[in-house]
Amino acid sequence: MSAPAPADGQKNATGARSHRAAVIFFAVSLAAALGAVLAMAFGDLPKNAIGALVILLSIVLLLMGIPVGIAMLGAALIGLWALSGSRVVTSTMESIAYDAAESWSYSVIPMFILMGMILWKSGLTASAFEAARRWLGWMPGGLAVATNFAGAALAASSGSTIGITYALGRVSIPEMLKSGYHPQLAVGSVAAAGTLGQIIPPSLLLVVYAGAASVPVGHQLLAGVVPGIMLALAFAIMIVCLSAARPALAPRIDMSEITWRMRMRSLAEVAPIAIVVLIVIGGLFAGIFTATESGVYGMFAALLFGIIHQFRTGGSWRGVRTMVHESVIGTLLGSASVFLLILGVEVLTRAMALSQVPNALAQTIVDMGLDRVDLLLILILVYLVLGMFMDTLAMMLLTIPVLLAPLKAVGVDPLWFGVFLVVMAEVGLLTPPLGILTFIVHRIASDPETNLGRQISLPTVFKGVAPFAATAILVLLFLIAFPGVVTWLPTASFSR
Repeated sequence: MSAPAPADGQKNATGARSHRAAVIFFAVSLAAALGAVLAMAFGDLPKNAIGALVILLSIVLLLMGIPVGIAMLGAALIGLWALSGSRVVTSTMESIAYDAAESWSYSVIPMFILMGMILWKSGLTASAFEAARRWLGWMPGGLAVATNFAGAALAASSGSTIGITYALGRVSIPEMLKSGYHPQLAVGSVAAAGTLGQIIPPSLLLVVYAGAASVPVGHQLLAGVVPGIMLALAFAIMIVCLSAARPALAPRIDMSEITWRMRMRSLAEVAPIAIVVLIVIGGLFAGIFTATESGVYGMFAALLFGIIHQFRTGGSWRGVRTMVHESVIGTLLGSASVFLLILGVEVLTRAMALSQVPNALAQTIVDMGLDRVDLLLILILVYLVLGMFMDTLAMMLLTIPVLLAPLKAVGVDPLWFGVFLVVMAEVGLLTPPLGILTFIVHRIASDPETNLGRQISLPTVFKGVAPFAATAILVLLFLIAFPGVVTWLPTASFSR
C-alpha cells in the first residue's frame, strides 16, 4: 500500500493533536469537577467556600459541554446538600419545578417566541432588508446600514437573534458582495444586526433577567428600548464613518433605478412588522397591556398578517398549516430550553443565599471602597473574559445571584444592570472563541449561493465583528456615565 500523500498525513496529524488536546481537556475538567464535588461532600468547609465551589463546578460542567440548565441545577443541588443536608435537597426538588415556572411574568416567553417564529416562517421578515435598502442604499456603506436597521426592525417585532441573523444573512450578504463590499463588512454587519434582537423588546434575555432579578418584566422591557435604538444608531454611524474613510470597504451603489413609488411601496410591505412593534412596545408604554398581554396580542397580530401574507404570495391553507406547525414546534423547543435554564438559576439562587457568597462579596466591595463606576468597569472586563468561553445565558444566570447584592450596595439600579448585562451578552455573542453569532454567520457565508463563490474564512468574520463589539462597549460606557438614559422610559410610562 502506498504511503499517504503529505497533505493527508498533515491533516491526520492535525486531527490526532486536536483529539489528544480534547481528551486532555476533558480529563482535566473531569478531575476538577470530581475534586469540587469531593471537597463539598467530605471537606469541613465554611459556607462561603462551598458557594465558591458551586460556581466553580458550574463553570467546569459548562466547559465539559453539559447543557446550561443541567450544569447549574446539578452543581447547585450538590451545594445545597453540602450546606443543609438531604432534606433541603428533597424539598427543593419537590417544589422547584413549579415554583420556578409559575410566575405570571414568565408566560410572556412562549408568546414572544411564537410571535417571532410566525413572522419568520411566514416570510414577512424578508421585506425588511429590501425596504431599508431602498431608503438607505445611497449612503456610504448604505447596504450595511440597511442591514443594521433591518435587524433593528426585526428585533422589535420578534427578538429572535438566530432568526434575524438567518433572515438577513441569506439576503444581504450576497447583495453586498455583488455590489463590491468587502466580506468583513458584509458579515460583520449581519452579525451585529442579529445582536439587536437581544436588547430591543421583545427580548427573551430581558424577560429571563427580570425573573431572576425579581424586577417587573414590563419595566425591564421598556428599559431596553432607548439603549437598543442607541446601539442601532451607533452601529450605523460607525459603518458610515468606516466606509467614508475606506471607500474600498463599501463602494457606492447606483440607486438611480429606485423611484419614490418603489420606496413608498416598500414601506407598505413592512407595515405588518411596524404594527406588531406598535402593539408590543406602544401597548406597554401606554399602559394598555401588561407584558404578557402585549405578547399575546402581538402574537395574534403576527398570525393574522402571516396568514394574509401566505395567501398574497400564492400560498394555500396547507402552507398556513405548515407555517403554524413549524412555529409551534419551534416555540415548544425554545420555551422548554428557557424554562430549564430558569429552573437551574432558581436552585442556584437558593444555594447562593445559603452560602452567603453575595453578602460576603458585597461587604468586600464596600471595604475596598469601590464606587459604582469602579465596579461596573471591572465587570466589563469580567464579562469580556466570561463571554470568551461561556454561553450567553449561562454567563448571565450564573452571575445574577452573586452580583445583585454587591450592586445594590454601590447603588446600581437593577433595571439598569439588566440592560448592562444584556449588552455585554451581545458582545459575548460576537467575540471569539465562543461567539455563537460569528459561527452562525460563517456557516451562512460558507454557502456558495450566499458567498457567490467567494470563500469567507472564520478569521474574516471575527475581524468583521470587531468594530461592532468595540462600538457596543463605547455605548455601554456612555450608559455608565448617564444611567438615566436607561431608566427614564419605564419611569415615565409607569408613573402615570
